Amino acid sequence: MILEHAVLSVVHGQEDSFVAAFSQAKSIIAGMEGFEGLTLSRCVERPATFLLLVQWRQLQDHTEGFRKSPEYEAWRQLLHHFYDPFPVVEHYEQLLTA
Repeated sequence: MILEHAVLSVVHGQEDSFVAAFSQAKSIIAGMEGFEGLTLSRCVERPATFLLLVQWRQLQDHTEGFRKSPEYEAWRQLLHHFYDPFPVVEHYEQLLTA
């Protein structure tokens, strides 16, 4: 399993609109091959900051399958205008659990 990690800095004042748009966008990503789940969390101390964690079966499901798909364009249209700055997206492999 691959865990995609992105800290999303949303334009101040657009937080509620972002959450509404993300509610629409999650059905796009959920239908992708290799998608295994996601969580979107909001920072308590900085309410315009969100943490997105997406579980993928393998890295290529995200980097090749999703990002190069027509569905990604719909995702981008719904969400990318909310970010300032644009987030760094990183991928992690699980090593230990407790």
